Amino acid sequence: MNYTLTQIPDRTLKPRDKGLTMVMDKGLSVREVEDMLSVSADHIDIVKLGWATSFVTPNLQQKLDTYRSAGIPVYFGGTLFEAFVVRNQFDDYRRLLDKYDLKHAEVSDGSIDMDPDVKCGYIRTLSEQVTVLSEVGSKDEAKIIPPYKWIKLMTAELEAGAWKVIGEAREGGTVGLFRSSGEVRQGLVEEILTQVPFEKIIWEAPQKEQQVWFVKLLGANVNVGNIAPNEIIPLETIRLGLRGDTFTHFLDKA
Repeated sequence: MNYTLTQIPDRTLKPRDKGLTMVMDKGLSVREVEDMLSVSADHIDIVKLGWATSFVTPNLQQKLDTYRSAGIPVYFGGTLFEAFVVRNQFDDYRRLLDKYDLKHAEVSDGSIDMDPDVKCGYIRTLSEQVTVLSEVGSKDEAKIIPPYKWIKLMTAELEAGAWKVIGEAREGGTVGLFRSSGEVRQGLVEEILTQVPFEKIIWEAPQKEQQVWFVKLLGANVNVGNIAPNEIIPLETIRLGLRGDTFTHFLDKA
């Protein structure tokens, strides 16, 4: 930090297991990645190349090398995994991870119907090769999953070998954990937390109001994801009580 303030909540240090910020790269150029890292690298824990953008992104290897040189792991979005699976190309997907020397992968079923046991099988297989993040929730806003099923799926996927489970919200924050307005499904989140440890969940929360809600509920070291590159520093100020939305939340608590 550039100067000292008292009553600032403690933040975990990198490499973190909680307090993670997962950033969504939706097609940044190599130069844009360099610019982002120049100011935000200390606050980025992992980067997702959104959905299947890696398929069409130019200079992909150079981009991955740029993140790697900053010590920041990258993984391809779960939709790409689904695109390979639905085409019966799972072995090709595994070879792709090796080709680009990726250490993380996302297993999801937000765009295709997949039996939970089959999904857990993919998690078990991939966890022998890489660190797996599994995503729970549908990208279809009309598909409402009851809380007990979220808990059952998250628990099973962690037991199958997932490092973290991701609560689906898409890049807009209007499905899954949230209503179409962006409002948090508060009862859903609170019920999940009765059974699944908060440090094992990454909550996709692209909107500022959603980030504020989770920080107020779970503290500065909540895991949040799908953060836009220009929202990384603002999110860190939310975590530290240095933005109006959380300004008084940590006073006399640090």
